[in-house]
Amino acid sequence: MPIKVKVEFLGGLDVISSSVRQHKATLPYEEGEATMKQAIEWITHNLITDPKDTPVFIEDGTVRNGILVLINDTDWELEGMEDYVVENGDVLTFTSTLHGG
Repeated sequence: MPIKVKVEFLGGLDVISSSVRQHKATLPYEEGEATMKQAIEWITHNLITDPKDTPVFIEDGTVRNGILVLINDTDWELEGMEDYVVENGDVLTFTSTLHGG
């Protein structure tokens, strides 16, 4: 069964997804088989509206510095980062900490 998650883009990061802050997403993986790395790849290809905006989100194959990543309101560094196994019902939040002035 595919994995259903909620993806949030906050802190102005929603501009990369047509200004939509919250997405209900169905990842095409079986539960217990998808890592956060795979989820990020899926998000990059399916939720970022314009491929030219990919560098705003991804750098060197991972989420770029300056973007706080939370998994169910917990810093992803405490959850294993890219190795975290995504579960049905997870909330994946990406918040830009870089603001213009």
